[in-house]
Amino acid sequence: MNNDQLSIAAIRATCIDGINKAKSGHPGMALGSAPILYTLFTRHLVSSPNYPNWINRDRFVLSAGHASMLLYTILHMAGYQITVDDLKSFRQLDSLTPGHPEYRHTPGIDATSGPLGQGIAQAVGMALAERTLAAMYQEGSMIFNHYTYALCGDGCLEEGLSQEAIAFAGVQKLNKLILFYDSNAVTLDGNLDLSSNENTKLRFKASNWNVLEVTNGNDVEAIDRAIKKAKKSKDKPTLIIVHTIIGFGSKNENTCKVHGSPLGEEDGALAKERYGYTYPAFEIPETVYEQFKSSFIARGNRAIKRWTKTFKEYKKLHLNDAIKIEETLDNDVSKYIFKELPHYEEGFKDSTRNTSQAILNLLNKQIFNLVGGSADVAKSVCTIIKDEKNMTHLTPEGRNINFGIREFAMASIQNGMLLHGGLRTYVGCFLVFSDYMKSAIRMAALSKLPAIYLFSHDSIAVGEDGPTHQPIEQLAMLRSMPNVQVFRPCDANETAACWKLSLLSSETPSAIVLSRQSLPLMRNSNYEGVERGAYIIEKELGSVPDAVIIATGSEVSLASEAKAKLYHLGIDVRVVSMPSQELFLKQEKSYQEEVLGNDYDHRISVEMLTTFGWSRFARFNMGIDTYGASAPANDVIKAFGFTSDALVELVKNVTGR
Repeated sequence: MNNDQLSIAAIRATCIDGINKAKSGHPGMALGSAPILYTLFTRHLVSSPNYPNWINRDRFVLSAGHASMLLYTILHMAGYQITVDDLKSFRQLDSLTPGHPEYRHTPGIDATSGPLGQGIAQAVGMALAERTLAAMYQEGSMIFNHYTYALCGDGCLEEGLSQEAIAFAGVQKLNKLILFYDSNAVTLDGNLDLSSNENTKLRFKASNWNVLEVTNGNDVEAIDRAIKKAKKSKDKPTLIIVHTIIGFGSKNENTCKVHGSPLGEEDGALAKERYGYTYPAFEIPETVYEQFKSSFIARGNRAIKRWTKTFKEYKKLHLNDAIKIEETLDNDVSKYIFKELPHYEEGFKDSTRNTSQAILNLLNKQIFNLVGGSADVAKSVCTIIKDEKNMTHLTPEGRNINFGIREFAMASIQNGMLLHGGLRTYVGCFLVFSDYMKSAIRMAALSKLPAIYLFSHDSIAVGEDGPTHQPIEQLAMLRSMPNVQVFRPCDANETAACWKLSLLSSETPSAIVLSRQSLPLMRNSNYEGVERGAYIIEKELGSVPDAVIIATGSEVSLASEAKAKLYHLGIDVRVVSMPSQELFLKQEKSYQEEVLGNDYDHRISVEMLTTFGWSRFARFNMGIDTYGASAPANDVIKAFGFTSDALVELVKNVTGR
């Protein structure tokens, strides 16, 4: 057999060995798609195991992350720091080769993937970032000029997210995005026709994509020709449909039996025999390593050498831009954030969504690479950067992104942009629709991406739109997620602090939850308090408070009103603003006790959302554990008992006064 055939056989055999040893995994797609990745890596992909984070490398996303053994095997052969022992430890505790690819964990992995469809959307974000950066800087295409590739299967394309992302990519005309579709007509439960009979070609063409087709998934030359043609596209992303045989070589090939179960020793040996591969388990001939060394590694080394020389020339021509590029490649914008927060005079009153937009526009003047948008609610969520263009294929330098009514894709595309590096991003929608984005937010948290989410319409104060649009459980959902910091500011000062803390974050996503209604400026609100998650915003007048009221957002001013009324009744209370539970829980115990006191039985939480989760801070919880109602906002608020008088009565009952 020739070198191509030997290398592909070695890839397939190693996938069989790794999955068999783990007694777990998905051999089907790994065996079927091996020629696709082999062709891509040896003939086209520009990257380097010596510089895995090089900014101008081609990106590859395995959207069908269950075929991870295939990617690990390819990366090993391509010289990345993945050893044969790592391949033998596939899916084992603390190994470099987990069940699905994990960004920041395994060398050469450009994106965490596995939840089907998200890889496609992340690849769209990467391609968008590459184009944006090339347009953002003077002669930026000298520095940012690469392709984004992704591999998906039938499952990815059945997920609704995929169409959101596909449509967005078509609108944006992301011509340097190339998606391979492993079309094997089989899913986990059986043949594809049990669940899908769509015309994939027409679907993508209708979404403004080029569509190419390779009828024989083992034909390296045909795959190569398709990639070459795709790279010539000037105004459309490209789908390459590759017809493969799931579990190729197995006695159960072309059936669902090989989708997610190891072949076993007997069938594995049979498959290797069909490949003509006679080497022992996990033994890879030196010829295969040489094949990757002479192609993939050599090509990457040449490209990096050229790019390094180009960047030196670029720095002479555009010194300021070159410095900005160097300083922000890893998404760090700390140097550009305002050192002093915006100042607000006593008596200032506005919704925190309006304040957020004002802050965003101040930040825009300082953070040159800040881009973002919303899911068609820019005017409502206040995500528009004034005097900046919309980002389109004609104006790729635009800073305002119109994601359309695609919340899930919006969040996942943001992940891809941050994975690419070089930009700071934000996205926005109503809080209640964070449900649509939850899986992508989770992916950002897993991947340690500093994504920013602006969620407005934060309570039943939405009013007439009613319970379908009034969030109840969404804030608790966000707070329940590891490595997500959630902010609900009470006024303009806290909103500015939330923005700064979100932009300073390097590995944690931030959700800033904003009000639709105007909120007064609280006299003692401050950055330091927000930075610590909670603080005393109105202290008791005596030495020990009769009760402690803990509130967030609009309910902080409500608690302040109640405090004044209670004092006239002889009840002395403390008001605590808790804009971020996550940050507060990270503080030392002594500070937590200083803020909340030691008397758990006389603490009351106040928030116009579910009480779920508040019991860890307060014995009594004033909240809403049903859905809302449709009526003018003030009527709804009163109907659910969120008045200062109602809070006064609750405190009286708690204190026994």
